[in-house]
Amino acid sequence: MDTVRQLQESLYRGFIDQKSYDRSPYAPKLLINDKKKHEEVLTTLLHELYRCDSFFFSVAFITESGLATLKTHLLELKKRGVYGRILTSTFLQFNQPKVFQELLKITNVEVRLAEIEGFHSKGYVFKHKDHYSLMVGSSNLTVHALKVNYEWNIKLHSHENGEVIHHFGQQFEDTWSQAIPLTKEWIEKYQQLYRPQAHEKIAELSPGWIDRNAMKEALEIKPNKMQEAALKELDALRTAGQRKGLIISATGTGKTYLAAFDVRKYQPRKMLFIVHREQILRKAKDDFARILGGRTENFGLYTGSGQDTRARYVFATIQTIAKDIHLQRFAPEAFDYILIDEVHKAGAPSYQKVIDYFQPSFLLGMTATPERSDDVNIFALFDYQVAYEIRLQEALEEEMLCPFHYFGVTDYEKDGEVIDQTTDLSRLISEERVEHLLEKIHYYGHSGETVRGLIFCSRNREAEELSTLMNQKGRNTVVLTGADSQDERWRQVNRLENGVIEYIITVDIFNEGIDIPGVNQVVMLRQTQSRIIFTQQLGRGLRKDPSKDFVTVIDFIGNYKKNYLIPVALSGDRSLNKDHIRRRMQTNSFVQGVSSINFEEVAKKKVFAAIDQTNLQEMRKLKESYMNVKQRIGRRPLLKDFLQQNAVDPEMITSKYGNYYRFLCKLKEQAPQLSLLEDQLLYLISAEFINGKRRHEAGVLWHLLENDAIAAKEMARIIRASGEENIDAAAVSVKRMLTTDFFTDPYQKKYGRIPLIKEGSGGFTWTRAMQKALAGSSWFRTLVEDVLVCAELKNEQYEKPPFTLYQKYSRKDVCRLLNWENDESSTIYGYKTKYGTTPIFITYHKPEDVEANINYEDEFISRRELQWYTRSNRTTASKEVQEIIHADGEQSRIYIFVKKDDDEGREFYYLGEAEPLKHTVENTSMQDKNGKLIPVVRMRLHLKKKLMRLSTTICTAINEKPAEELFCWLH
Repeated sequence: MDTVRQLQESLYRGFIDQKSYDRSPYAPKLLINDKKKHEEVLTTLLHELYRCDSFFFSVAFITESGLATLKTHLLELKKRGVYGRILTSTFLQFNQPKVFQELLKITNVEVRLAEIEGFHSKGYVFKHKDHYSLMVGSSNLTVHALKVNYEWNIKLHSHENGEVIHHFGQQFEDTWSQAIPLTKEWIEKYQQLYRPQAHEKIAELSPGWIDRNAMKEALEIKPNKMQEAALKELDALRTAGQRKGLIISATGTGKTYLAAFDVRKYQPRKMLFIVHREQILRKAKDDFARILGGRTENFGLYTGSGQDTRARYVFATIQTIAKDIHLQRFAPEAFDYILIDEVHKAGAPSYQKVIDYFQPSFLLGMTATPERSDDVNIFALFDYQVAYEIRLQEALEEEMLCPFHYFGVTDYEKDGEVIDQTTDLSRLISEERVEHLLEKIHYYGHSGETVRGLIFCSRNREAEELSTLMNQKGRNTVVLTGADSQDERWRQVNRLENGVIEYIITVDIFNEGIDIPGVNQVVMLRQTQSRIIFTQQLGRGLRKDPSKDFVTVIDFIGNYKKNYLIPVALSGDRSLNKDHIRRRMQTNSFVQGVSSINFEEVAKKKVFAAIDQTNLQEMRKLKESYMNVKQRIGRRPLLKDFLQQNAVDPEMITSKYGNYYRFLCKLKEQAPQLSLLEDQLLYLISAEFINGKRRHEAGVLWHLLENDAIAAKEMARIIRASGEENIDAAAVSVKRMLTTDFFTDPYQKKYGRIPLIKEGSGGFTWTRAMQKALAGSSWFRTLVEDVLVCAELKNEQYEKPPFTLYQKYSRKDVCRLLNWENDESSTIYGYKTKYGTTPIFITYHKPEDVEANINYEDEFISRRELQWYTRSNRTTASKEVQEIIHADGEQSRIYIFVKKDDDEGREFYYLGEAEPLKHTVENTSMQDKNGKLIPVVRMRLHLKKKLMRLSTTICTAINEKPAEELFCWLH
C-alpha cells in the first residue's frame, strides 16, 4: 500500500470513525506525558527525529536540560548528513544566554531568533522521504514539557502536497526569512540586556555554618517526604523493642538531616555521632545544630585536634574515639543514642571496638552502599533491622536529587582500534585522545555558567599527564590521588567550588565520603569495574545546589568486558538476566523524572556486545548475589528471597544448575541432604514451573501439596480462575505436564522418567515417588513450595492466557501454553498449525551460513504489518497454507513470535495475534544454494494490535531497517 493510501486511511480513522479498519502507521495521535504508562512526548520526538531527512522546529522556550536530551541524537544525525533549523525567540527573556551558546555547538542545526512580539509557538516538523510528520501543541523544548508536565500535543502526518504542511511550511519560511541568525555577537549583546526572571528555579540553599541555633527556627524546618516515611519506620522499630536500625539512603538524599530529625524526636540525654573524616563531621555538626536548635555549646567535636566531652551532642572521628585513652573517658552507658555514618566501613576493628564498648538505648547506622565484597556483614551488626531504604532510582523519582543527563560516548579510536583494558598508557594520554576528550566535554557541556568538574581516571600517571595536557590547552585542572593529604584534598575542593579551578582529576579517592554540591559535570575516563563504584562516582554530582539545574555525566566507553555493568548500575537491576539488561539499554523508563540516559550509537553497540559476551551465570556472580541476600536477611536464603530482595532472577540459578539444592551443593553451603529421587523430582518441578507462565499449574500443585489429591472439578475451577478460556484442553495439558507425557524422550530421560501424578477415579493423586519424597523430607517440601512461590511472583508480569505482549517464550513454552498434547518444538521450525492455532517464529537476523532455501526475508512493513514467507516448496494450494490463509481469528488463531538473532537464546518476543491480508497472498520463489528456484508463498500478516512504544534509537526508515526499529524497543 502506498503512502497516499495509508494517509487516507489514517485520516478516516482519526477524524471519521475510530473503529474503522486501519493498516496505516500514520494515524493521528495525542501525545502526553504519562508516568504510569511510561509515555513521554520526548519518546515520539526522538523517534521522528531519528527517522527524518531534515526537520524544523518553531519553539518559543528552550532550556539547557531540554536541549541536552537531544544532543546525542543530533550528533548521530550529523554523521548521517541530516540537518535542521530551529526558530526561537527572546519572548519574556525566558531563554537564558547560555542556552544560545549551547545551540551554537550543534553545527548541523541552524538557529534564528524571531522578532515577533508574543512569539509563543510550539511545533516540530520532520521531513521524510515522501511525507511530513508534525508534532504541534503545548510542549516547548524544555525537559519538563517533554518528560514530566501535563501536556497536550497532536501528532499528524501529511503528504508533501498536503495543504496543512504547506501552511506550516509557509508560515515558518516567512518568519525565518525575517528572523535574526544566531551568532556569538548576538549572544554577547543579549547577555548585556538579559535579566534573570522570577520563573527560574532557585534550588534550596544547603545549610552551612550557623552562629546561632534558635529553637524556634529549628522547629520550623520540616522533614521531606522520604524523611517522614523513614521517621515512622524508625519509631515503629523502637516500639517493637528493637535497639538497632539501619538506614540505606542514596548519596544526596539527606540522610544526615533524617538522623537529626530522628534525634530531635527521640530527645536523647546524650548523643554520639561517629564518622571516619573530620570534614564530614563538621558538616554533620552544622546540620544537626540547624535541625535541633539550642545553645551552641550543646554541639561539640571530639577529634584529634580537640575533645569536647561535656556537649550533649558529641561528633567524633572513629580514629580518635576508638583509642583506649579516649573510650575510657566515657562510661559504656554514657550515650543513649549513637549514630554511625558511612556505616559500610563498620567492619573495621576500630568500629567493632567502639560498638562492643558502648551500650546505647538505640544504635543507628547510615549508608548508601551496604553491600560488601569482603566477609563483613553490615546487616548483622544491626540485627538485620533495615528501618528504611531508598535507592538512586527512587530518589530521582521523588526529586530528592539533582537530575542528571548521562551520555555514553565512544572513546578515542585510532586506526579502527578503540581504547580497551590492554591499552598502553601512552595511548591513554596521547594528545589525540585529549583532543577527543575536550571535544566531547565541550559539546555536552554543563549546567550553569562555570564548569565544576570531576574526572575519574584509572591510573595516577594517566591523571597527572592528562592534567598537564588539559592545562596546556587552556583548561584549569589539578590532580588529587591517595598520596595527597586530607587538608590538600579539601583545599582543592574549595578552589573547585569557588571557581578557581575547573576540574579535579582523580583516581577513585572521591568515590565516597565527600560532598561537593557545586559539581555540574562528571567525566568517567575509566572502565566500569563495579556497579557500586559507578553509582558512587555518579553520585558525586547529584547534590542539589543553586548553581546548577542538572548534572552532565560523560562516560567514555571503550572495548571493555564489563561494559554490561553500565545499564546495571543506572537501573539498579541485579537480576543477572541478560534480557532484562538489554531492555534497560533501550528504554529510559527506569530513570524517572527529568533525568535522561543517552548513548552514542557506537558506544551503545559496545555495551550490547559486552552483554552478549559476558557470562552472567558464572558461579562468582551468582555466589556474590547469594551472599548479599544471605547477609541482608541473616539466614540461608530461598529462591523467593532473591525475588523479594530484587537480586538475581531465580531462573538464572535453576536454568544452570537444575534446581536450587544443586546450587547450594556447589556453594558448599550447609543444608539438609536430598536423596537422588528427591533431587530428580525437584529438578523437574524447578525446570518446568518456576517461570510462572501458567498460573493454574502452580495452583494445581499447591492443592496437591495440601491435600495429596485433586478432583477433576477442583482442577477445572483453578484453571477457570486463572482466565484460561479452553478449560478442558488446559486440564489435559496440565495432566500431561505432571505425568511427563507432554515431554519428548530426551526431556523425560533428563527428568528421570518419574511422573508427579497418576490418574484415579474422578481426579489425580501423587505418584508413589512423590508421596515418598514428601513424606521423607520436610526440606524437599520446603524447596518445592519455594519454587511455587517464585512461580506465583513471576506470574504477576503475565496477563490473561495464553500469552502476554512483549514477553518472551520458547517454542516449548508455546506448545504448552497453547495446550498442545505434546512438545512439538523440535518439528515446528518456522511455524506449525495444530488444534486451530498457528504459532509463527521469526528470527530476524539469520546466521551468515544459513542455507538459502530457509533464509526468508521476513520483515515488518509497518508497526502493524509483517511481510512473511511460508516454508519452501509450498504454494497457495498447499494444505497448511490454506489453513493459514483462512484463519478467521476465532476457530483458528495466528500468533507472532520474533527474536533478533540466535545469540539471544531459545526465547522469542510475543508480538500479538495476526490475520492474513488475503489480497497480498501470492506464489513466488527463492533461489537455493545451487541457483535453483524453489516455490514459496509470500503474504502480509496484519497484527491485531499495533506495536507500541518504539524506542528513541531507531532506524532511518521503517522499511529500510525494520529489525532495528523493532528490537531497539523490545530490548
